[in-house]
Amino acid sequence: MSAATLRRIVFLLVALFLAGPLIVVAGVSVNEKQSLIFPPEGFSLAWYGQIFSDPGWRSALVNSLTLAAASAALAVIIAMPLAWFLWRRIAPWARIFQLLGVAPFILPPVITALGFLTFWATVGAYGQPWTAAISHAIFFVTLPLVTLSLGFSSIDRSLVEAASTMGADDRTVLRTVVLPLILPYVISGYAFAFVLSLNEYIVAYMTVGFTMETLPIKIFNALRYGYTPTMAAVSIFFVAVAAIVFGLIAHFGDLPRLLGALSGDRE
Repeated sequence: MSAATLRRIVFLLVALFLAGPLIVVAGVSVNEKQSLIFPPEGFSLAWYGQIFSDPGWRSALVNSLTLAAASAALAVIIAMPLAWFLWRRIAPWARIFQLLGVAPFILPPVITALGFLTFWATVGAYGQPWTAAISHAIFFVTLPLVTLSLGFSSIDRSLVEAASTMGADDRTVLRTVVLPLILPYVISGYAFAFVLSLNEYIVAYMTVGFTMETLPIKIFNALRYGYTPTMAAVSIFFVAVAAIVFGLIAHFGDLPRLLGALSGDRE
C-alpha cells in the first residue's frame, strides 16, 4: 500500500470520526417516533416542520435570527474603526486597542457571561433583549476585527497615497478606495459573527435567559420536559445555516485570502 493511499484512508477515517455525531443527530431528527433511537425507526420530516409551526419553537427561531443579525452588525460597527485605527496608526501602543478587541473572546465564556450579567444587573438593564445583542457584539467582535485587519493589510497603500495626492480627504478615501476593497472582509466578518451568535448559549442565557428564549436556550429548557426529535432537527438546522453561509462566502469570495492566506501561499 502506497503512502498516498494510506494517507487517504487515514483522512477518511478521521472525517468519519468527526462526522459520526452529526450523522447520528441527523438520523434521530428524521425518526418517525418521538424517541432517541438510531438508526431511525421510519422516516419523517415533521420535526423540522415543528420548528416553524410550533409557536414556541418559531418564536425562539425569530429571536435567534434577530439577535444574531443585530449583534453581528454591532460587532462589525465596533470592529471597523478599531481595524481602521490600527491600520492608519502604526505604533506599538496602538496594539493595546487590538488586545482590548480580542480580550472578550480569549476569556472563558462563563467568565465573560458572568461579567455581562453583573454589569447589566448593576445598571438595571438585565433581561432587556438589546443587552444580549450588545453582549454578543462585544463577545464576538474579535472575528470581524481579525477579518477587517486582514482586509486593511491587503490594501496597497500606494492607492491611498494616490487618492490623497489627488485631493481626497480621509473620509473620501475611506468611502471610495478603502471600503470597496475591504467589502468582502466586512461580509465575512459579519457572517462569522452571525453564525456563532446564532449558536451561542451561555452569554445569551446570562443576559436574557429568563425573559427571551433563543433556540439554544429553548433546547435546554425543553429538556426539562423530556426529549423530542425537534431538538435534533434544530441542531441540523444550525449546521445547515452555517454550511450555507460559509459555502456562499467560499463560492463568491476568496476564502483562503479571507482566512489570511497570501497570494504566494496559494500558488
